[in-house]
Amino acid sequence: MNNAKALVIGGSRNIGYHSAVRLLDLGVTVTFLLRSPKVFDNDSTIQRYVHTGKAQLVKGDALVKDDVQRAWDAAKSNDSDSRPVDFLIFTVGGIPHFELTKGFVISPPNLVTQSLLNTLNTLPTPHPKIITISSTGLTRVSHATLPLPLKPVYGYLLTVPHKDKCGAEQVIAHCAGWSWDKADSPGSEVMGDRWEERVPARGLLKDIVVVRPALLTDGDCCAEKAGKNGSMAYRAQEGDMKKSWTISRKDVAHFLVEGVVKNWNEWVGKCVSVAY
Repeated sequence: MNNAKALVIGGSRNIGYHSAVRLLDLGVTVTFLLRSPKVFDNDSTIQRYVHTGKAQLVKGDALVKDDVQRAWDAAKSNDSDSRPVDFLIFTVGGIPHFELTKGFVISPPNLVTQSLLNTLNTLPTPHPKIITISSTGLTRVSHATLPLPLKPVYGYLLTVPHKDKCGAEQVIAHCAGWSWDKADSPGSEVMGDRWEERVPARGLLKDIVVVRPALLTDGDCCAEKAGKNGSMAYRAQEGDMKKSWTISRKDVAHFLVEGVVKNWNEWVGKCVSVAY
């Protein structure tokens, strides 16, 4: 992993941040696209890697296509031989606020979908391996597998942000050539008009993994406490998972790097649910 390159979009906090630190610790050169690079001014971990040249901070907004293009260009040129970028880690998510009639909302309500469209619209060749973070319970089939007490949480409190993530999954399904139930589409208010023209042709992208965590918490990384068999601290399986309750953001980051990045052939081309 010491010579690998990664572009992380959505890495200022939470899963993206913890994943990026794990990659940096493995020797991966990481480029961050950040609306405010100042978020890392007092972060000694990131600053240590910035000073050694292993971390690069690019100021920009994933909602702006030209900013995303600059991030790709910076990630590629971040060494002497301009090798291609190996991994895209896409973990964009807004900071929600609560509204009585809508539950938690983000601004704009299609932040994730439109950021992903810009990212794939500027995707370099050869294509990097792509890992995106989604959620359980987005589609009708997935929602049906949720534990009963969580269904109101997903059906009311998280409706708006999950509609956005559902749009992102539809984009990935199109690009990867996966089946998609049109009844699960969030509609043009999230997708935009003629969105298919902004991304690679259907079925063109094969090196993709979608990670669907259960309800996220800010708990510790249980996998680290578990030692050598850290992966046994949580469950991971293709498709929907029954009795999928919660998982910490740090454990999702552990799976993203220790599970997916290090065992790419096991998970490539799959939507993977992760939960305790």
